[in-house]
Amino acid sequence: MLIRALQPADGQALMLNRCKAKSIKRVTSGPGKLTKALGITRKLNLANLSGDQIWIEDRGVEIKPSQRIASARIGLNFGGPDVNLPWRFNIKGSEWTSR
Repeated sequence: MLIRALQPADGQALMLNRCKAKSIKRVTSGPGKLTKALGITRKLNLANLSGDQIWIEDRGVEIKPSQRIASARIGLNFGGPDVNLPWRFNIKGSEWTSR
């Protein structure tokens, strides 16, 4: 799984400091900026995502099916017949994902 963006819910001041940014907008839009904002380094490679160092948390937010968008990856020009499969998922109208 590759998480490419998120809406910051906690730790915004720390994320801004790590990224040397003044606005939280666009700090977590894209895998490079996201990992920097979250303090994720190569030391966490192969870390258990249900452990105590890094985890994915279910906060009970439900996204209606009508708000879910699936599309082909942007800029992917290899992959044979699978290149156009919907591997990219977004929330319709989200200001937190890159365009």
